[in-house]
Amino acid sequence: MDLSGLVNKAKNALKSNPNLIEKGGDAVDKATGNKYSSQIDKAQGAARKAVGAQDQQNQQGGQPQQGGQPQQGQNPEGQQNQQ
Repeated sequence: MDLSGLVNKAKNALKSNPNLIEKGGDAVDKATGNKYSSQIDKAQGAARKAVGAQDQQNQQGGQPQQGGQPQQGQNPEGQQNQQ
């Protein structure tokens, strides 16, 4: 496999699972003691844009979802609560 094939494979993997971008940024944040948080956040946004993944902050009302907690109005399976 050539380099462009490898890059395309990585882009497809990140596009289908953009949570990997968050996990990678969080790992770097932890390793650097949050010293470069704003730069890492910008890099995460650029990575999402580069692979065509939706921005989690735009999807979830301004805050990335942490810890697998259901969003307001959803049950633990991620489905809308019926009222």
